[in-house]
Amino acid sequence: MSMATETERTAAAVTANNILTVNNIEVIYDQIILVLKGVSLTVPKGGIVALLGANGAGKTTTLKAISNLLHAERGDVTKGQILFEGNEVQSLSPNELVRRGCIQVMEGRHCFGHLTIEENLMTGAFTRRDGRAAIKRDMDMVYGYFPKLAQRRASQAGYTSGGEQQMCAVGRALMSRPKMILLDEPSMGLAPQIVEEIFEIVKDLNSREGVSFLLAEQNTNMALRYATYGYILENGRVVMDGAAKSLSENEDVKEFYLGISDGRRKSFRDGKHYRRRKRWLA
Repeated sequence: MSMATETERTAAAVTANNILTVNNIEVIYDQIILVLKGVSLTVPKGGIVALLGANGAGKTTTLKAISNLLHAERGDVTKGQILFEGNEVQSLSPNELVRRGCIQVMEGRHCFGHLTIEENLMTGAFTRRDGRAAIKRDMDMVYGYFPKLAQRRASQAGYTSGGEQQMCAVGRALMSRPKMILLDEPSMGLAPQIVEEIFEIVKDLNSREGVSFLLAEQNTNMALRYATYGYILENGRVVMDGAAKSLSENEDVKEFYLGISDGRRKSFRDGKHYRRRKRWLA
């Protein structure tokens, strides 16, 4: 009896320290296609966690399972449990989850091209009921983090650069006053200098505003520079996880995701050889 109680207390303490807990989830599309197979992960309060893997590994599906956007694509979480701040959220609608403080910035930015930058940002506040003054304060905060958006506030989003649209997408998420942002492929299609600028802003939002991040990213090197912990997905399964520094120094990760082995960069012709040697896939 006492042993069970102690176990429950330990589990409760672990959950209390995590803003997000994903327990052994399975995702099926069209009631037949198994995409995620027993994925488990946690995001600590105030942490930045990277979800890594090649294209098609299941990163976006994992984020959409958490944000409850799967139903729009005929997908379902058929097993497992998703806890946000200790409460199960699988049955919530996406907007209910946003009200609780968890929002996804989708891959490809998805700004409203016919609206101005400022109008796009205002759409992020649609779930709020705390008045115009509070929304105006947060708009000023967003412009403080993204001065380029302040300069382009009256421009139609469809005529701004890819980097400005990515900043707009993150800023729009901030307007919902999130506790956690699920950020999907923020580096996609952007120049390295812009990618670094966006990751620096993510770091500032994390440290100054206390926003937690679950970051799905193919740019493994960049993601591990800014994250504290990482999970690597392969074919819908978590095949490796650990502290970001440990993963970045792991020989397998360096070889298969950074293209570096024994201190030298692999050539494309080496690809088939080292993919066959993945030691974590039996």
